[in-house]
Amino acid sequence: MTDSLFIAGKEFRSRLIVGTGKYKSFQETARALEASGADMVTVAVRRVNLDRSKESLLDYIDPKRYFLLPNTAGCYTADDTIRTARLAREVGLSDWVKLEVIGDQATLYPDVQATLEATAVLAKEGFTVLAYTSDDIVIAKRLVDAGAAAVMPLGAPIGSGLGIQNTVNLRILRELITGVPLIVDAGVGTASDAAIAMELGYDAVLMNTGIAGAQEPILMAEAMKHAVVAGRQAHLAGRMPRKLYATASSPLEGVVR
Repeated sequence: MTDSLFIAGKEFRSRLIVGTGKYKSFQETARALEASGADMVTVAVRRVNLDRSKESLLDYIDPKRYFLLPNTAGCYTADDTIRTARLAREVGLSDWVKLEVIGDQATLYPDVQATLEATAVLAKEGFTVLAYTSDDIVIAKRLVDAGAAAVMPLGAPIGSGLGIQNTVNLRILRELITGVPLIVDAGVGTASDAAIAMELGYDAVLMNTGIAGAQEPILMAEAMKHAVVAGRQAHLAGRMPRKLYATASSPLEGVVR
């Protein structure tokens, strides 16, 4: 079965997008990427050595194998976010960007107004913007109108590992946002969380800490790969209806007594 993910016309075979932070070493990062089966990986522009004057994370990511998605982690204003995205493009990383504008340091919740402002500016400049945001349907619609190529609502606070805490809002978003891919970003802690996100009908899942923070990151990366596939297949298959009372697996009709 061919079931590719398309973002801004570009095809990705895997619906798992992985980050590259918090690993014990660059070597462990590379092994986790391999085990995850991901096509797209995110790199924090402000946390990577861009001039390659010394060993860099970029030395361990094969650009022929992985699509590099710069992200604006660590930015707290629209202006700072825009500058960071422009820098990534200028040094040749990509004109795609995972746009992240943090509004609160304690919770790392997004500043949605600044996210809208930055999305509008960067989209007009030709960037393909994947916007990290809250689970607010109004903001999601405005991001699409501003030119976002994908909307990425959080499932729980960044790095919390709490799993999908807001299924009702995510269901509403899935029902009402149809023009661009929806990607759950943040909060995934284990494989079942990823499967739930995909069963809700989301187009992909982005995660970092859920893999890097595991006791065995390589094994968890492989588990996440299978979970995303299983969740997607379950969504496409359509689950059985929920019923209040039991229904026999072997019906009694036609049984000779």
